[in-house]
Amino acid sequence: MKPKKNPKCDLSKNSSLYFSIGLCLMLFISWRAIEWKSYKKTNFDLQLLNVSEDDEEEVPVTDLIKTPPPPPPPPSVAPQIIEIVEDDDDIEETVIKSSETDQDEEIVENVEVVEEIEEIDVPFAIIEDAPLFPDCERVKKSEQKKCFQEQIQKHISRNFRYPEIAQEMGVQGKVFVVFVIGSDGNITNIRTRGPDKNLEKEAARIIGKLPKMIPGKQRGRPVRVPFSIPITFKLQ
Repeated sequence: MKPKKNPKCDLSKNSSLYFSIGLCLMLFISWRAIEWKSYKKTNFDLQLLNVSEDDEEEVPVTDLIKTPPPPPPPPSVAPQIIEIVEDDDDIEETVIKSSETDQDEEIVENVEVVEEIEEIDVPFAIIEDAPLFPDCERVKKSEQKKCFQEQIQKHISRNFRYPEIAQEMGVQGKVFVVFVIGSDGNITNIRTRGPDKNLEKEAARIIGKLPKMIPGKQRGRPVRVPFSIPITFKLQ
């Protein structure tokens, strides 16, 4: 039995395509309908302002008043009679001496030149001639710094005294002392830093009892030499 419908005329063949096209078309029409705007019509009256020619302001014509220039001053009249006065007075002329000097003239001026000596600080590690204890003066130059440090250690050991208050409080530690050996050999500018003020005072007292040194020299000139040393306070 033959089918009644032609297979080439199948309507459901492109149904999805037609559905998509129809859906897009309806979306476009809906979007345009939503975005449609309408405005109320209003009547505008155009009015013209007629300016008449009578409203023009008339500017009166005024004549400029010209003032005449002032008359010129009268000419000066020279005297007709001229008197001649004889100059009988003598005038003393002052002679001004020239400040310029000749080559033959000798100028002698006494000028005193005062040389200002600026004190500088040279560290102990780089100084040419280190400061010395009186006992280290006869030591070789290569061993003078070592002798200086040994004598300071001996001085600290001889004058060391543990403060009683620090002993009762159980305070101990290391006090760093910095001082300057002046260009005259005196000990100045003693500064201390440690864990307790009593220990600092004792360290300053020990360094203050140092004898007068032989000052250090840099390039043959006495200079100030700063020096630092730690002093250890330890309870037995």
